[in-house]
Amino acid sequence: MRRYLLASAGGASFLCLIARPLPVQAMPNFEVAHDTLALNYAEQFHIDNSITIDGDSNLSYDIIPGDTQANAQAKFIISTDSKQQDSPTLNQKERNKDLGLTAAPSSSLQTTSKSSNRVPASNAIRFASSPRLIAQGATPKENIAQVTSVSQLSDVQPTDWAAQALQSLVERYGCIAGYPNGTYRGNRSMTRYEFAAGLNACLNRVNELVTTATTDLVKKEDLATLQKLQEEFTAELATLRGRVDVVEARTAELEANQFSTTTKLSGEVIIAGIGATGGASDSDDSNIILTNRVRLNLNTSFTGKDLLITGLQAHNFSGGVTGSGSLQESLGLASPVLSASSARVSFEPQFPGVDAKTLSTTGSNDVELYKLLYIFPVSNKLTLFGGTAAEVSDAFPAITPFYGEGQEAISRFAGLNPVVRVSGGTSGSGLASAAGFIFNISKQVDLRALYGSANANITTSAADIQPGVSGTPLGAGVFGGSSVVATQLTFRPSSSLDIALNYAHSYHEINILGTGLISSDINPLAGVSLGTPVHLNSFGGTLSWRLSPKVALSGYGAAIFVDDSSGRVDASTTFTSWMVGLHFNDLFKPGNNAGLLFGQPLYRTSADGDARLTPEGTERAVPYHLEAYYRFRVSDNISITPGAFVLFNPEGNSRNDTTTVGVLRTTFTF
Repeated sequence: MRRYLLASAGGASFLCLIARPLPVQAMPNFEVAHDTLALNYAEQFHIDNSITIDGDSNLSYDIIPGDTQANAQAKFIISTDSKQQDSPTLNQKERNKDLGLTAAPSSSLQTTSKSSNRVPASNAIRFASSPRLIAQGATPKENIAQVTSVSQLSDVQPTDWAAQALQSLVERYGCIAGYPNGTYRGNRSMTRYEFAAGLNACLNRVNELVTTATTDLVKKEDLATLQKLQEEFTAELATLRGRVDVVEARTAELEANQFSTTTKLSGEVIIAGIGATGGASDSDDSNIILTNRVRLNLNTSFTGKDLLITGLQAHNFSGGVTGSGSLQESLGLASPVLSASSARVSFEPQFPGVDAKTLSTTGSNDVELYKLLYIFPVSNKLTLFGGTAAEVSDAFPAITPFYGEGQEAISRFAGLNPVVRVSGGTSGSGLASAAGFIFNISKQVDLRALYGSANANITTSAADIQPGVSGTPLGAGVFGGSSVVATQLTFRPSSSLDIALNYAHSYHEINILGTGLISSDINPLAGVSLGTPVHLNSFGGTLSWRLSPKVALSGYGAAIFVDDSSGRVDASTTFTSWMVGLHFNDLFKPGNNAGLLFGQPLYRTSADGDARLTPEGTERAVPYHLEAYYRFRVSDNISITPGAFVLFNPEGNSRNDTTTVGVLRTTFTF
């Protein structure tokens, strides 16, 4: 759920002083994706002394305050976007030379490509008395020369649109300077400091002319014309002043009644129709159902670099402990408890209708706290996070473009690698208390890890409700109950390629996987009782390769090794899964996305000891998943996504009929 708010340094040129855009500075935006609420915070906010900015190539420096015309007292950014260079073939060394920059051996000007978007902020720059840049420790060249005629500027032609304005400023007021090589560079990007310096020079010159009462520069006829114009537009000026007063009053009212100076509110509403056919041979087709999920996210920053995420949600999915009323249960594909199944849609919580920590029932559209997480930097490369309602997917970049519960793939299978979902890693209800870190090894590599405990707030386990299964089936305590240690190493070797490697080690008080992806999620050690504790070692890899700006090839592979942790039995099982697909951006119309994917849901490939390879009543067969969807962007805040996925040999059982699930999802964001 990755995001910046770019604040433009507004303003216009003074009498066409220099016709070029002002720089853009990157400011943090705490609006977090509604689904991900990602801890991709270290990427978005690159917490160090650098400034992050979108662009092809940028430089960032510290300004040294000095006795200069600009009197710079803060940082600024010099845009060196190749689109705005004087010549497409002009290299950085030549540009430095033209700007009068002669870098000392220990001070080099650095650029970064668009793929990293991270810029060093080490070198210092100051302003000279004229609008020219001098690198710290550099030897300045000759000052920019004052010209007395516009004809002295070799790159200004009489046919240029601003030629007359330049001629007036040069010949009448004498406040325009050119470069030492006799050029003006009217198309070069201008910083706010250059603008301030040039404006100040012209104002000083005008004041000088007024003071000395120089004749023929400000004529009486000119003053009379100005007075006449003022009188002619008196009514319009009065109207404008009235409008400004109204705007100021409204602004004051908004400031007095604003929600918070530190918090932004965002939200997402999903309303979807779901229909399915197929399933178990003895089941009937389910009715078409209408579901909803509403999320409100409060994103708070106290320092400008930290982030507190508070998320509330409500939904009307059914299920409960037995899965009663769920789509999966009606198809006959659900697990005996908790309705785990491959027929689940992407935006459905893993445990609908029940609190998995205590097995207590929750009602339709009950409001719950599904996210409570705090993220804060401790150094240039290290960011820490922790919270009592968190998920593994909050910390790890999704990599695959199919992830987006309200915008992209419509099935739970397609969005994330199963290793990320292990142990309730994407429960949709903030199942775990978690703490971890994000370490930026380099611009292309980062390492993330966390420890999560499901029942950290429960002091002791409840009494057993069946052998080995207590009323708090996930255990109790920060370190005494079900837990997971997960890590992800992310590589970005190029701007078009993202690779993630995942590992998770889990301990479960009962015999479950905790992914919610297949019915074998419950009793993965088939033939062993549900009350048998297990530990899991899960390995996965995900890749996304952007073949073009609008087409990406993405896929994942996963293997989960399940072993008995009680010592009472000797049992182990291995599950594998894979997926590959094509993702399309701006298909047929800007803002419309589509996906086509195929893969194998989690499937038991081996079993040893007391564990069974084929559960009783099952005819073993490899399951497959085929999915397609198309998202229509109705407006910036509304999208409609029709789609369907087909399950072949659902739940790895050839006795089950081929199952089709169709979805029409409407998503509102604000």
